[in-house]
Amino acid sequence: MKVEKGKTVKMHYKGMLEDGTVFDTSDGKEPLEFVYGEGSIIPALENQLEGMEEGEKKQVMVKAENAYGEVDPAAIQQVPRNQLPNNIDPKVGMQLLAQTENASIPVTIIDVEDETVTIDFNHPLAGKNLIFDVEIVSVS
Repeated sequence: MKVEKGKTVKMHYKGMLEDGTVFDTSDGKEPLEFVYGEGSIIPALENQLEGMEEGEKKQVMVKAENAYGEVDPAAIQQVPRNQLPNNIDPKVGMQLLAQTENASIPVTIIDVEDETVTIDFNHPLAGKNLIFDVEIVSVS
């Protein structure tokens, strides 16, 4: 059976950056399960799966602008240090979860000063081209 709209797909994958760094994988886990066409995975990745069959493997490149977008300089903000929770000792590279009205989003501390902390609200994979090795396990 082929991957097409409305079909439930189980897929093993390994997501890598262009330098080979693995940022996510299903290795050692259950395959990722999703309904094709519902947009629950990166659309530019999903589109390249259409027509694949069970057992088929493929490498897919997703350009940054079609993945998590380019880095938005406006999403890098200085925050007064006293707005961070008291139990956090901020360090460059530390990832935190920022609470918005609708969800928690990952943010990264990129600079720490005496009075302020500079936080990058961009997705950690923003500005990066992504490579996925995929294997279609089942389609139903």
